[in-house]
Amino acid sequence: MNASARGWREIPELGTTLGLRLVMAMCDLLGRRLTRAFVGVLAFYYALAARDARRGSAEYLQRLGQPHGFFAVYAHIRCFAHTVLDRLYFVRDRFENFDIRYHGHEHLLDLLEQGKGAVLLGAHIGSFEVMRAQSVARDIPINIVGDFGNAERINAVLQRINPKSTTRMLQITPGSVEFALKVGEAVERGELVAILGDRHGHGTSIAIDFLGGRARFPVGPYLLAATLRCPLYFVVSVHRAPNRYDLYCEPFAEALVLPRGNRQEALRECVQRYAMRLEHFCKIAPNNWFNFFPFWDQEDEPLAPSSTPPRDPLSSGPNEAPRS
Repeated sequence: MNASARGWREIPELGTTLGLRLVMAMCDLLGRRLTRAFVGVLAFYYALAARDARRGSAEYLQRLGQPHGFFAVYAHIRCFAHTVLDRLYFVRDRFENFDIRYHGHEHLLDLLEQGKGAVLLGAHIGSFEVMRAQSVARDIPINIVGDFGNAERINAVLQRINPKSTTRMLQITPGSVEFALKVGEAVERGELVAILGDRHGHGTSIAIDFLGGRARFPVGPYLLAATLRCPLYFVVSVHRAPNRYDLYCEPFAEALVLPRGNRQEALRECVQRYAMRLEHFCKIAPNNWFNFFPFWDQEDEPLAPSSTPPRDPLSSGPNEAPRS
């Protein structure tokens, strides 16, 4: 694996089970507003102490043409910390403090009515937990596929908080027939299979253009969708401080076909199209993409800021980034 692949897999999980439970108790005793302030202090300490995370954040923000000094990096890390805090609410089905808005949710409802399964292709933008929780609340069965090796503690705590959750967590097991069968059976039952497409590790990856440089993205999600011959949707949730989440669902492919004679190019086209959508949302909400490690290949050309960010029709001002 190259530097970007090793980066996220080798970052040790921070915090302790006791610490997570302490923050959860603060949520109940002090409320979300005061707990957010406390988490902001923790994020400031982390921004000071985590040199590699600062570098990863600064490079990403620089590629966007955004301010990338210490306080800009701190705002980026703080946004991530706030979405992690909100997970403690979502996992307990407590949505009363949040303004959740849907864009394209009708696609999933249509699938449910038809009894069809699909693959949801997400990213480390905003909070995937709010999409999972909302799917469960609306009786849409969902399976989360991923490599949970460096997030075992927090996932274990969240599972204990809500042991009745119907969400299945499927650990990626390369080459495992049993894993492939589980995923296939879920789609056959008309369930959703969600996988994040902006980090690679065990499987094959392709280097494509992303934010003015070359970066590697996994091809596994597209091979999975092509094998299952099911619809593929691009999904993200954008956090807008203090309490708003915008959930997006966009059709990506009705039935993904990878021609035998041109398989590699077809995969490259899919990954590049995914990266373009990811780049779009990064420009709309710069602080929402949570990758704090070296993401671009070391042999890249010098940093080149991407084009002017598009105006987000949902923002209250031109090119407004979320405040947190």
